[in-house]
Amino acid sequence: MSSSARDVIGLYRRHAAAWVRNRGDQLTEGVWLDRFLGLLPEGRRVLDLGCGSGSPIARHLIGQGCAVTGVDGSPELIAVCEAAFPDQTWRVGDMRLTDLGQRFDGVLAWDSLFHLDHDDQRRMFDVFRRHGAPGAALMFNSGPAHGEAVGAFKGEPLYHASLAPAEYRSLLAERGFEVVRFTPEDPTCGGRSVWLARLP
Repeated sequence: MSSSARDVIGLYRRHAAAWVRNRGDQLTEGVWLDRFLGLLPEGRRVLDLGCGSGSPIARHLIGQGCAVTGVDGSPELIAVCEAAFPDQTWRVGDMRLTDLGQRFDGVLAWDSLFHLDHDDQRRMFDVFRRHGAPGAALMFNSGPAHGEAVGAFKGEPLYHASLAPAEYRSLLAERGFEVVRFTPEDPTCGGRSVWLARLP
């Protein structure tokens, strides 16, 4: 694993306030979130892995009647969530190690899974399955092809990686998920490559 991959949580801790300012409340993901919401069973319990500050993603889900449990490795960002949405459940933790002992109607890893290296991404599909209730929806984003890329935030390297689409499909199928939709580099969603799947 590269040093930048190991330091993603540290980077978000050091620059939490700047990330909150940069992210803002603009919701470019609304179409995909509504697709995700449309697949949720009635309970609308959502696990948000890598939830960041809770805005705008969790804010939108809460506004649509979801009960959100958010997990993030940055205590600084979780504190922002707790202040903004005290009636929801927020946990400091590494998404790779998450085992909450409960299942959810939806599992979300938005702008978070792609910060993990290839092997950690592969292992995350067991985390997804472990927390998905019957009929649960799963949504995450990736790159359009297998590879690694290192961007920058506040002058520090910020790691990203992706598996090949065929491997994501295989990992989902092995754990019982049906792919509902995959759109690579969706121009309506900031160029993100988005996966939406569900359990039977």
